[in-house]
Amino acid sequence: MYKLLSVSIAMLAGLLMTRPAKKLRLPSVTAYLVAGVLIGPYCLGRLGISGIGFPSMADVDQLSLLPDVALGFIAFSIGSEFRLTQLRKTGRQAFVIGIVQGVTAAACVDLALLAIAKLIPGVLSVPQAITLGAIATATAPAATLMVVRQYKAKGPLVDLLLPIVALDDAVGLVVFAVSFGAARAMNTGAFDMLSIFVQPLVEIVCSLLLGAVMGWFLTKIETLFNSNTNRLNMTIAFVLFTSALSMLRISLGALTVSFSPLLVCMMLGTVFCNLCPLSEEIMQKSDRWTSPLFAAFFVISGAQLELGVFRSGVVVLIGVVYILTRSLGKYFGARVSAARMRCSETIRRNLGITLLPQAGVALGMCVTARQLGPEGDLIRNITLFAILIYELVGPLLTKQALMRAGEIQPMPEEVKNRRKTKLEHSEHMQKEHASADRRHAQVPEAHPGEAD
Repeated sequence: MYKLLSVSIAMLAGLLMTRPAKKLRLPSVTAYLVAGVLIGPYCLGRLGISGIGFPSMADVDQLSLLPDVALGFIAFSIGSEFRLTQLRKTGRQAFVIGIVQGVTAAACVDLALLAIAKLIPGVLSVPQAITLGAIATATAPAATLMVVRQYKAKGPLVDLLLPIVALDDAVGLVVFAVSFGAARAMNTGAFDMLSIFVQPLVEIVCSLLLGAVMGWFLTKIETLFNSNTNRLNMTIAFVLFTSALSMLRISLGALTVSFSPLLVCMMLGTVFCNLCPLSEEIMQKSDRWTSPLFAAFFVISGAQLELGVFRSGVVVLIGVVYILTRSLGKYFGARVSAARMRCSETIRRNLGITLLPQAGVALGMCVTARQLGPEGDLIRNITLFAILIYELVGPLLTKQALMRAGEIQPMPEEVKNRRKTKLEHSEHMQKEHASADRRHAQVPEAHPGEAD
Protein backbone atom coordinates (compact mmCIF):
# COMPACT_ATOMS: atom_id res chain seq x y z
CA MET A 1 0.00 0.00 0.00
CA TYR A 2 2.76 2.45 0.95
CA LYS A 3 4.57 1.97 -2.39
CA LEU A 4 1.36 2.55 -4.33
CA LEU A 5 0.66 5.68 -2.29
CA SER A 6 4.19 6.97 -2.93
CA VAL A 7 3.88 6.46 -6.68
CA SER A 8 0.50 8.24 -6.79
CA ILE A 9 1.82 11.18 -4.76
CA ALA A 10 4.88 11.38 -7.01
CA MET A 11 2.75 11.57 -10.15
CA LEU A 12 0.31 14.09 -8.65
CA ALA A 13 3.14 16.31 -7.39
CA GLY A 14 4.87 16.21 -10.77
CA LEU A 15 1.74 17.06 -12.73
CA LEU A 16 0.76 19.91 -10.38
CA MET A 17 4.26 21.36 -10.62
CA THR A 18 3.92 21.61 -14.41
CA ARG A 19 1.33 24.41 -13.93
CA PRO A 20 3.71 27.02 -12.47
CA ALA A 21 6.48 25.66 -14.71
CA LYS A 22 4.34 26.36 -17.77
CA LYS A 23 3.92 30.00 -16.72
CA LEU A 24 7.69 30.25 -16.31
CA ARG A 25 8.13 28.52 -19.69
CA LEU A 26 10.12 25.67 -18.16
CA PRO A 27 10.06 22.14 -19.65
CA SER A 28 7.93 19.54 -17.89
CA VAL A 29 11.08 17.53 -17.12
CA THR A 30 12.36 20.33 -14.90
CA ALA A 31 8.97 20.53 -13.17
CA TYR A 32 9.01 16.81 -12.43
CA LEU A 33 12.54 16.99 -11.02
CA VAL A 34 11.72 19.98 -8.82
CA ALA A 35 8.61 18.19 -7.55
CA GLY A 36 10.77 15.19 -6.69
CA VAL A 37 13.18 17.39 -4.72
CA LEU A 38 10.28 19.01 -2.81
CA ILE A 39 8.66 15.72 -1.77
CA GLY A 40 12.02 14.04 -1.23
CA PRO A 41 14.14 13.42 1.88
CA TYR A 42 15.74 16.89 1.90
CA CYS A 43 12.53 18.97 1.86
CA LEU A 44 9.26 17.30 2.86
CA GLY A 45 11.23 14.49 4.48
CA ARG A 46 12.77 16.98 6.94
CA LEU A 47 9.31 17.67 8.37
CA GLY A 48 9.07 14.09 9.58
CA ILE A 49 5.67 13.47 8.00
CA SER A 50 5.25 9.75 7.37
CA GLY A 51 3.10 8.39 4.57
CA ILE A 52 3.55 11.44 2.32
CA GLY A 53 6.33 11.70 -0.22
CA PHE A 54 9.73 10.14 0.44
CA PRO A 55 10.89 10.74 4.05
CA SER A 56 14.23 8.96 3.46
CA MET A 57 16.44 7.62 0.68
CA ALA A 58 15.40 4.11 1.73
CA ASP A 59 11.83 5.00 0.75
CA VAL A 60 13.04 6.20 -2.65
CA ASP A 61 15.09 3.04 -3.16
CA GLN A 62 11.99 0.90 -2.57
CA LEU A 63 10.72 2.12 -5.96
CA SER A 64 13.96 1.33 -7.82
CA LEU A 65 12.10 -1.05 -10.16
CA LEU A 66 10.05 1.80 -11.63
CA PRO A 67 13.07 3.80 -12.92
CA ASP A 68 14.54 0.62 -14.42
CA VAL A 69 11.30 -0.03 -16.32
CA ALA A 70 11.04 3.60 -17.45
CA LEU A 71 14.62 3.62 -18.74
CA GLY A 72 13.84 0.51 -20.78
CA PHE A 73 10.94 2.25 -22.52
CA ILE A 74 12.96 5.45 -22.97
CA ALA A 75 15.74 3.50 -24.68
CA PHE A 76 13.18 1.61 -26.77
CA SER A 77 11.69 4.91 -27.94
CA ILE A 78 15.10 6.33 -28.86
CA GLY A 79 15.96 3.15 -30.74
CA SER A 80 12.80 3.50 -32.81
CA GLU A 81 14.25 6.73 -34.23
CA PHE A 82 17.03 4.76 -35.99
CA ARG A 83 15.20 4.11 -39.22
CA LEU A 84 17.46 3.13 -42.12
CA THR A 85 16.11 5.91 -44.31
CA GLN A 86 17.23 8.44 -41.72
CA LEU A 87 20.52 6.73 -40.87
CA ARG A 88 21.60 6.93 -44.50
CA LYS A 89 21.47 10.70 -44.15
CA THR A 90 22.87 11.25 -40.64
CA GLY A 91 24.49 7.95 -39.62
CA ARG A 92 28.08 8.89 -40.46
CA GLN A 93 27.73 12.36 -38.96
CA ALA A 94 26.20 11.01 -35.75
CA PHE A 95 28.94 8.38 -35.40
CA VAL A 96 31.80 10.86 -35.73
CA ILE A 97 30.25 13.61 -33.61
CA GLY A 98 29.14 11.14 -30.93
CA ILE A 99 32.69 9.86 -30.43
CA VAL A 100 34.46 13.23 -30.67
CA GLN A 101 32.19 15.11 -28.24
CA GLY A 102 32.40 12.32 -25.65
CA VAL A 103 36.19 12.01 -25.81
CA THR A 104 36.63 15.80 -25.80
CA ALA A 105 34.51 16.17 -22.66
CA ALA A 106 36.55 13.46 -20.91
CA ALA A 107 39.83 15.09 -21.95
CA CYS A 108 38.77 18.56 -20.74
CA VAL A 109 37.66 17.27 -17.34
CA ASP A 110 40.82 15.14 -17.02
CA LEU A 111 43.13 18.10 -17.69
CA ALA A 112 41.32 20.42 -15.28
CA LEU A 113 41.07 17.91 -12.43
CA LEU A 114 44.63 16.66 -12.88
CA ALA A 115 45.74 20.29 -12.55
CA ILE A 116 43.81 20.55 -9.25
CA ALA A 117 45.38 17.29 -8.04
CA LYS A 118 48.82 18.71 -8.86
CA LEU A 119 48.34 22.22 -7.46
CA ILE A 120 46.33 21.28 -4.33
CA PRO A 121 47.76 17.98 -2.99
CA GLY A 122 45.42 15.94 -0.81
CA VAL A 123 42.21 17.33 -2.32
CA LEU A 124 41.97 15.02 -5.31
CA SER A 125 44.01 12.02 -6.46
CA VAL A 126 44.98 11.12 -10.02
CA PRO A 127 42.74 7.97 -10.05
CA GLN A 128 39.79 10.09 -8.94
CA ALA A 129 40.51 12.72 -11.60
CA ILE A 130 40.63 10.31 -14.54
CA THR A 131 37.56 8.41 -13.30
CA LEU A 132 35.54 11.63 -13.15
CA GLY A 133 36.80 12.47 -16.64
CA ALA A 134 35.38 9.19 -17.91
CA ILE A 135 32.03 9.80 -16.21
CA ALA A 136 31.87 13.15 -18.02
CA THR A 137 31.27 11.35 -21.34
CA ALA A 138 27.80 10.14 -20.28
CA THR A 139 24.66 11.99 -21.41
CA ALA A 140 21.10 11.48 -20.14
CA PRO A 141 18.91 10.33 -23.04
CA ALA A 142 15.72 10.52 -20.97
CA ALA A 143 15.70 14.28 -20.41
CA THR A 144 16.58 15.01 -24.04
CA LEU A 145 13.86 12.71 -25.38
CA MET A 146 11.22 14.19 -23.07
CA VAL A 147 11.97 17.76 -24.19
CA VAL A 148 11.84 16.72 -27.86
CA ARG A 149 8.48 15.02 -27.32
CA GLN A 150 6.89 17.69 -25.17
CA TYR A 151 7.50 20.41 -27.74
CA LYS A 152 7.16 18.11 -30.78
CA ALA A 153 10.56 19.28 -32.02
CA LYS A 154 11.39 18.32 -35.60
CA GLY A 155 14.23 19.15 -37.94
CA PRO A 156 17.85 18.39 -38.87
CA LEU A 157 19.14 19.04 -35.33
CA VAL A 158 16.72 16.55 -33.74
CA ASP A 159 17.45 13.99 -36.47
CA LEU A 160 21.14 14.20 -35.57
CA LEU A 161 20.70 14.58 -31.81
CA LEU A 162 18.82 11.36 -31.03
CA PRO A 163 21.35 8.99 -32.69
CA ILE A 164 24.20 10.82 -30.94
CA VAL A 165 22.51 10.47 -27.55
CA ALA A 166 22.07 6.75 -28.21
CA LEU A 167 25.68 6.31 -29.35
CA ASP A 168 26.90 8.24 -26.31
CA ASP A 169 26.12 5.27 -24.07
CA ALA A 170 28.50 3.00 -25.99
CA VAL A 171 31.22 5.67 -26.09
CA GLY A 172 30.84 6.23 -22.35
CA LEU A 173 31.15 2.52 -21.58
CA VAL A 174 34.43 2.20 -23.48
CA VAL A 175 35.99 5.39 -22.12
CA PHE A 176 34.94 4.60 -18.55
CA ALA A 177 36.21 1.02 -18.71
CA VAL A 178 39.65 2.13 -19.92
CA SER A 179 39.95 5.08 -17.50
CA PHE A 180 38.62 3.21 -14.48
CA GLY A 181 40.83 0.23 -15.26
CA ALA A 182 43.85 2.56 -15.27
CA ALA A 183 42.67 4.22 -12.03
CA ARG A 184 42.27 0.89 -10.27
CA ALA A 185 45.67 -0.24 -11.55
CA MET A 186 47.27 2.85 -10.00
CA ASN A 187 45.82 1.86 -6.62
CA THR A 188 46.68 -1.85 -6.83
CA GLY A 189 49.83 -1.67 -8.99
CA ALA A 190 48.52 -4.34 -11.42
CA PHE A 191 47.07 -3.67 -14.88
CA ASP A 192 44.20 -5.95 -15.89
CA MET A 193 44.05 -5.93 -19.70
CA LEU A 194 40.92 -8.08 -19.67
CA SER A 195 38.78 -5.62 -17.71
CA ILE A 196 40.28 -2.54 -19.39
CA PHE A 197 39.90 -3.49 -23.06
CA VAL A 198 38.05 -6.80 -23.50
CA GLN A 199 35.22 -6.41 -20.97
CA PRO A 200 33.68 -3.19 -22.39
CA LEU A 201 33.80 -4.51 -25.97
CA VAL A 202 32.12 -7.76 -24.92
CA GLU A 203 29.42 -5.80 -23.09
CA ILE A 204 28.68 -3.62 -26.11
CA VAL A 205 28.66 -6.48 -28.63
CA CYS A 206 26.52 -8.74 -26.41
CA SER A 207 24.08 -5.90 -25.70
CA LEU A 208 23.61 -5.17 -29.40
CA LEU A 209 23.21 -8.89 -30.21
CA LEU A 210 20.65 -9.45 -27.46
CA GLY A 211 18.66 -6.39 -28.51
CA ALA A 212 18.73 -7.42 -32.19
CA VAL A 213 17.56 -10.97 -31.45
CA MET A 214 14.74 -9.75 -29.22
CA GLY A 215 13.72 -7.18 -31.85
CA TRP A 216 13.51 -9.90 -34.49
CA PHE A 217 11.40 -12.11 -32.20
CA LEU A 218 9.08 -9.21 -31.37
CA THR A 219 8.51 -8.53 -35.06
CA LYS A 220 7.64 -12.16 -35.74
CA ILE A 221 5.31 -12.44 -32.75
CA GLU A 222 3.46 -9.25 -33.73
CA THR A 223 2.28 -11.01 -36.92
CA LEU A 224 0.22 -13.42 -34.80
CA PHE A 225 -2.17 -10.64 -33.77
CA ASN A 226 -4.60 -8.59 -35.83
CA SER A 227 -5.72 -6.23 -33.08
CA ASN A 228 -3.60 -3.11 -32.48
CA THR A 229 -4.47 -3.35 -28.79
CA ASN A 230 -2.99 -6.85 -28.58
CA ARG A 231 0.06 -5.72 -30.56
CA LEU A 232 0.58 -2.87 -28.09
CA ASN A 233 0.21 -5.23 -25.13
CA MET A 234 2.74 -7.59 -26.69
CA THR A 235 5.19 -4.73 -27.30
CA ILE A 236 4.95 -3.57 -23.69
CA ALA A 237 5.44 -7.10 -22.39
CA PHE A 238 8.44 -7.60 -24.67
CA VAL A 239 10.15 -4.40 -23.54
CA LEU A 240 9.70 -5.50 -19.91
CA PHE A 241 11.01 -8.97 -20.74
CA THR A 242 14.04 -7.57 -22.58
CA SER A 243 14.80 -5.15 -19.74
CA ALA A 244 14.82 -8.09 -17.32
CA LEU A 245 17.15 -10.14 -19.55
CA SER A 246 19.57 -7.20 -19.85
CA MET A 247 20.18 -7.34 -16.10
CA LEU A 248 21.70 -10.83 -16.31
CA ARG A 249 25.39 -11.35 -15.59
CA ILE A 250 27.07 -14.52 -16.84
CA SER A 251 30.52 -15.56 -15.57
CA LEU A 252 32.79 -17.32 -18.06
CA GLY A 253 35.97 -17.91 -16.14
CA ALA A 254 37.80 -14.60 -15.75
CA LEU A 255 35.36 -12.90 -18.14
CA THR A 256 31.93 -11.66 -17.07
CA VAL A 257 29.32 -11.27 -19.78
CA SER A 258 27.05 -8.38 -18.84
CA PHE A 259 24.70 -6.13 -20.74
CA SER A 260 23.86 -2.44 -20.90
CA PRO A 261 20.05 -2.14 -20.46
CA LEU A 262 20.04 1.10 -22.46
CA LEU A 263 21.91 -0.40 -25.42
CA VAL A 264 19.82 -3.57 -25.37
CA CYS A 265 16.48 -1.74 -25.41
CA MET A 266 17.74 0.77 -27.99
CA MET A 267 18.69 -2.07 -30.30
CA LEU A 268 15.32 -3.72 -29.65
CA GLY A 269 13.57 -0.55 -30.82
CA THR A 270 15.88 -0.12 -33.81
CA VAL A 271 15.33 -3.63 -35.20
CA PHE A 272 11.60 -3.54 -34.47
CA CYS A 273 11.00 -0.20 -36.21
CA ASN A 274 12.94 -1.31 -39.30
CA LEU A 275 11.36 -4.77 -39.65
CA CYS A 276 7.77 -4.26 -38.53
CA PRO A 277 5.58 -2.34 -41.05
CA LEU A 278 3.15 -1.34 -38.27
CA SER A 279 5.85 -0.12 -35.89
CA GLU A 280 5.12 3.58 -36.33
CA GLU A 281 1.47 3.22 -35.34
CA ILE A 282 2.35 0.96 -32.40
CA MET A 283 5.04 3.39 -31.19
CA GLN A 284 2.53 6.25 -31.18
CA LYS A 285 0.18 4.22 -28.97
CA SER A 286 3.09 3.16 -26.76
CA ASP A 287 4.17 6.78 -26.28
CA ARG A 288 0.75 7.67 -24.89
CA TRP A 289 0.83 4.68 -22.54
CA THR A 290 4.30 5.49 -21.17
CA SER A 291 3.69 9.21 -20.53
CA PRO A 292 2.63 8.80 -16.86
CA LEU A 293 5.44 6.26 -16.37
CA PHE A 294 8.01 8.83 -17.51
CA ALA A 295 6.47 11.48 -15.24
CA ALA A 296 6.84 9.20 -12.21
CA PHE A 297 10.38 8.33 -13.31
CA PHE A 298 11.55 11.94 -13.29
CA VAL A 299 9.86 12.76 -9.99
CA ILE A 300 11.60 9.78 -8.37
CA SER A 301 14.86 10.88 -10.02
CA GLY A 302 14.39 14.31 -8.43
CA ALA A 303 13.84 12.71 -5.03
CA GLN A 304 17.12 10.82 -5.47
CA LEU A 305 19.12 14.04 -5.89
CA GLU A 306 21.09 14.43 -2.67
CA LEU A 307 21.17 18.08 -1.59
CA GLY A 308 23.57 17.11 1.19
CA VAL A 309 26.49 17.35 -1.24
CA PHE A 310 26.33 21.17 -0.88
CA ARG A 311 27.66 20.86 2.67
CA SER A 312 31.19 20.08 1.49
CA GLY A 313 33.21 22.99 0.10
CA VAL A 314 35.59 20.59 -1.65
CA VAL A 315 32.74 18.85 -3.45
CA VAL A 316 31.25 22.17 -4.55
CA LEU A 317 34.62 23.48 -5.79
CA ILE A 318 35.51 20.37 -7.77
CA GLY A 319 31.89 20.02 -8.90
CA VAL A 320 31.89 23.52 -10.39
CA VAL A 321 35.15 22.81 -12.23
CA TYR A 322 33.72 19.50 -13.46
CA ILE A 323 30.51 21.14 -14.73
CA LEU A 324 32.30 23.99 -16.51
CA THR A 325 34.95 21.84 -18.19
CA ARG A 326 32.51 19.09 -19.17
CA SER A 327 30.15 21.67 -20.66
CA LEU A 328 32.99 23.25 -22.65
CA GLY A 329 34.15 19.83 -23.85
CA LYS A 330 30.66 18.81 -24.97
CA TYR A 331 29.98 22.12 -26.68
CA PHE A 332 33.27 22.58 -28.54
CA GLY A 333 33.67 18.85 -29.24
CA ALA A 334 30.27 18.82 -30.93
CA ARG A 335 30.86 22.15 -32.68
CA VAL A 336 34.25 21.27 -34.15
CA SER A 337 33.25 17.77 -35.24
CA ALA A 338 29.98 19.08 -36.71
CA ALA A 339 31.99 21.59 -38.73
CA ARG A 340 34.26 18.80 -39.97
CA MET A 341 31.18 16.82 -41.01
CA ARG A 342 29.86 19.89 -42.90
CA CYS A 343 26.77 20.35 -40.78
CA SER A 344 24.90 23.63 -40.98
CA GLU A 345 25.90 26.58 -38.81
CA THR A 346 22.63 26.23 -36.88
CA ILE A 347 23.53 22.67 -35.87
CA ARG A 348 27.11 23.67 -34.98
CA ARG A 349 25.93 26.39 -32.60
CA ASN A 350 23.23 24.41 -30.81
CA LEU A 351 24.09 20.71 -30.85
CA GLY A 352 26.58 20.75 -27.96
CA ILE A 353 24.11 22.48 -25.64
CA THR A 354 21.54 19.70 -26.11
CA LEU A 355 24.11 17.13 -24.92
CA LEU A 356 24.60 18.59 -21.43
CA PRO A 357 21.95 16.67 -19.35
CA GLN A 358 23.45 13.87 -17.27
CA ALA A 359 21.86 11.29 -14.99
CA GLY A 360 21.28 7.51 -15.01
CA VAL A 361 24.36 6.23 -16.87
CA ALA A 362 26.65 8.44 -14.78
CA LEU A 363 25.06 7.09 -11.57
CA GLY A 364 25.74 3.55 -12.79
CA MET A 365 29.39 4.46 -13.31
CA CYS A 366 29.50 5.84 -9.76
CA VAL A 367 28.47 2.46 -8.39
CA THR A 368 31.42 0.85 -10.17
CA ALA A 369 33.75 3.64 -9.03
CA ARG A 370 33.08 2.76 -5.40
CA GLN A 371 35.43 -0.19 -5.93
CA LEU A 372 38.21 2.35 -5.36
CA GLY A 373 37.24 2.39 -1.68
CA PRO A 374 37.02 5.72 0.19
CA GLU A 375 38.11 7.54 -2.98
CA GLY A 376 34.95 6.32 -4.66
CA ASP A 377 32.76 8.23 -2.17
CA LEU A 378 34.20 11.58 -3.28
CA ILE A 379 33.65 10.63 -6.94
CA ARG A 380 30.03 9.79 -6.16
CA ASN A 381 29.38 13.07 -4.33
CA ILE A 382 30.93 15.19 -7.09
CA THR A 383 28.90 13.35 -9.73
CA LEU A 384 25.70 13.79 -7.68
CA PHE A 385 26.41 17.52 -7.41
CA ALA A 386 26.86 17.77 -11.19
CA ILE A 387 23.75 15.69 -11.90
CA LEU A 388 21.69 17.94 -9.62
CA ILE A 389 22.72 21.03 -11.61
CA TYR A 390 22.57 19.39 -15.04
CA GLU A 391 19.17 17.80 -14.54
CA LEU A 392 17.57 21.03 -13.37
CA VAL A 393 19.22 23.33 -15.93
CA GLY A 394 19.91 20.93 -18.84
CA PRO A 395 16.31 20.46 -20.08
CA LEU A 396 15.77 24.24 -20.16
CA LEU A 397 19.00 24.75 -22.14
CA THR A 398 17.97 21.96 -24.52
CA LYS A 399 14.61 23.64 -25.10
CA GLN A 400 16.27 27.00 -25.79
CA ALA A 401 18.77 25.44 -28.20
CA LEU A 402 15.98 23.72 -30.13
CA MET A 403 14.03 26.98 -30.27
CA ARG A 404 17.06 28.86 -31.60
CA ALA A 405 17.44 26.16 -34.24
CA GLY A 406 13.81 26.74 -35.25
CA GLU A 407 12.82 23.13 -34.47
CA ILE A 408 10.29 24.01 -31.77
CA GLN A 409 7.47 25.81 -33.49
CA PRO A 410 5.25 28.20 -31.51
CA MET A 411 1.61 27.18 -31.21
CA PRO A 412 -0.31 28.47 -34.26
CA GLU A 413 -2.70 31.34 -33.58
CA GLU A 414 -5.55 29.25 -34.97
CA VAL A 415 -4.96 26.56 -32.34
CA LYS A 416 -4.65 29.18 -29.59
CA ASN A 417 -7.91 30.82 -30.63
CA ARG A 418 -9.67 27.46 -30.84
CA ARG A 419 -8.55 26.53 -27.33
CA LYS A 420 -9.49 29.97 -26.01
CA THR A 421 -12.96 29.73 -27.58
CA LYS A 422 -13.49 26.26 -26.15
CA LEU A 423 -12.41 27.44 -22.68
CA GLU A 424 -14.68 30.49 -22.84
CA HIS A 425 -17.61 28.32 -23.96
CA SER A 426 -16.99 25.92 -21.08
CA GLU A 427 -16.90 28.79 -18.57
CA HIS A 428 -20.09 30.25 -20.08
CA MET A 429 -21.91 26.91 -19.75
CA GLN A 430 -20.79 26.58 -16.13
CA LYS A 431 -22.18 30.04 -15.36
CA GLU A 432 -25.48 29.16 -17.10
CA HIS A 433 -25.82 25.98 -15.04
CA ALA A 434 -25.02 27.85 -11.83
CA SER A 435 -27.59 30.55 -12.66
CA ALA A 436 -30.26 27.94 -13.44
CA ASP A 437 -29.56 26.21 -10.12
CA ARG A 438 -29.97 29.49 -8.24
CA ARG A 439 -33.29 30.25 -9.99
CA HIS A 440 -34.54 26.76 -9.19
CA ALA A 441 -33.60 27.19 -5.54
CA GLN A 442 -35.56 30.46 -5.29
CA VAL A 443 -38.88 28.96 -6.55
CA PRO A 444 -41.01 27.87 -3.52
CA GLU A 445 -42.08 24.30 -3.51
CA ALA A 446 -45.81 23.64 -4.03
CA HIS A 447 -47.64 22.11 -1.05
CA PRO A 448 -50.38 19.49 -1.37
CA GLY A 449 -53.78 21.09 -1.93
CA GLU A 450 -52.37 24.34 -3.28
CA ALA A 451 -53.42 25.55 -6.71
CA ASP A 452 -50.80 25.69 -9.38
